[in-house]
Amino acid sequence: MSMRPESWPEPAAEVSQAVRAMYGRRRVPLPVVIRDELGEVFADAEFAQAFAVQGPAGWSPGRLALVTVLQMVENLTDRQAAEAVRDKISWKYALGLTLTDTGFDYTVLSQFRTRVVEHGLEQKALDLLVAALVERGLLKPGGKQRTDSTHVLAAVRDLSRVELAGEAVRAALEAIAAAAPDWLTDVIDLPGWQQRYGQRIDSWRLPASKTRRDQIGAEYGRDARGLLETVYAPDSPPWLAQLPAVNTLRIVLVQNFVVTTDRQGREVIRMREATDGLPPARLKITSPYDLDARRGRKRGLAWNGYKLHISETCNAVAGSSGTAEVMPPNLITNVATTDASVADAAMTEPIHHDLARRGLLPAEHYLDSGYPSADLLVSSHTDFGITLITPILADTSTQAKTPGGYDRTAFTIDYTQHQAICPQGHSNANWIPGHQRGTAVITIGFPTSVCRPCPDKTRCTTASRRQLTIRPQPVQQAVDHARAEQATKQWQAIYARRAGVEATIAQSIKATDTRHARYHGLPKTTLEHAFKATALNLIRLYTWWTGQTLQPQHTTHLTRLQPTA
Repeated sequence: MSMRPESWPEPAAEVSQAVRAMYGRRRVPLPVVIRDELGEVFADAEFAQAFAVQGPAGWSPGRLALVTVLQMVENLTDRQAAEAVRDKISWKYALGLTLTDTGFDYTVLSQFRTRVVEHGLEQKALDLLVAALVERGLLKPGGKQRTDSTHVLAAVRDLSRVELAGEAVRAALEAIAAAAPDWLTDVIDLPGWQQRYGQRIDSWRLPASKTRRDQIGAEYGRDARGLLETVYAPDSPPWLAQLPAVNTLRIVLVQNFVVTTDRQGREVIRMREATDGLPPARLKITSPYDLDARRGRKRGLAWNGYKLHISETCNAVAGSSGTAEVMPPNLITNVATTDASVADAAMTEPIHHDLARRGLLPAEHYLDSGYPSADLLVSSHTDFGITLITPILADTSTQAKTPGGYDRTAFTIDYTQHQAICPQGHSNANWIPGHQRGTAVITIGFPTSVCRPCPDKTRCTTASRRQLTIRPQPVQQAVDHARAEQATKQWQAIYARRAGVEATIAQSIKATDTRHARYHGLPKTTLEHAFKATALNLIRLYTWWTGQTLQPQHTTHLTRLQPTA
């Protein structure tokens, strides 16, 4: 498929006339408003690197990007989106098509996504929309933004470890059967393997007995090992070992099984237990069909898949002296997708880098307690000029939790003189800079001769002497300041602004089904989330441009009875 960048044609005259006739006294649909307000927002030239310059001409990638965004707006399948291009007058207007244009086959959308992902353009659609909004003054750097994350379920079935082992064998058999059917029939007992792996492993229920489940898992492990030994044998076609499903089976076997020796000296393969060195969640494959999906846990919720971080402006707040009606709507400035095992705190700095790349760094960034760390309070301000508005976890030391205890704030610290004074007026004996788990700290120790006879020793320590661990001065002062501020009612009133991001996540779930991944793999899931964020921005802009109020999609009859002011 080749592409020669061209400007989008203006809406055809007959299409424009039909739109005016159909919607003259009614609200014009979103695709029409978007085309009128934004024009050619996804130019072909922006996607040129993903397409060849020779070969059969393909459909305009810029217009395919708009089709994909509209697909997300209406939550359509590829088939439905391709059909909408053919029969929806509003889509033809937005795309600049004539009434008789036959569109494209639905498989073109999958090919388009694959090319975009292969060339690292997953975020291109959101980048282009954000740039267009910055040019029109609807988005500006500075101001206030907020970020939160939500779980995303992978587009695969949730498998137990036993089911994973069996399904990995079945997936490898299917791949080999398609690539080398004659070879496979010669090396396996076809009826026996067909009986075990002819259907999906999770199509039947595993026995309740753990002993029996372990036996079944061991059987899958023996089959996996036997199949791999045959594939890697010297007389086997060498290219079989390069099949992705075969490599996946090899990894699943290593991660979930261990070979031991019984009392008779025979090799025994069994499933790994926690004491056998199970891999951490960030490395453990959970499905042979989506190798990037991982298991995650957040606030008691466990899931298999990904995590989505949404950042949006929060300058417009409903009910604040009409601000929401005067200012542009809150718009999504960034989305970041990771596997489910990545902690929120690991994404704070990457999110700031993405916002810097788009020229949209905020002055204040509102986050929940999962995102900040003591170091990030300082680095966000020094590196990006951002003030984090976020709660810092409280001091959990024994002294801080004990009423009347001497916690760290009871000591006077002089960083210049490397001196600490305890509540009884005694100085420290040593001041030792170092690292704990990769974090810079300062360990301060007081002399035993002073601590042991101290009348307030029980309020200070249960050891023979008191020892303090503090952070370097800029970090420690930032933490102390943040903890003092977050205890005030004024700070709590300001921080209430962060809660609005929950409504954005709810809107993304209702409008675009964000919590269910459409595709396999982190790159395509990243692309999906970028297009869904673009779609949500267009929905918000549409309601703002048409003078509408963004309302929940589902309102109960009982709620409608509530009188409005």
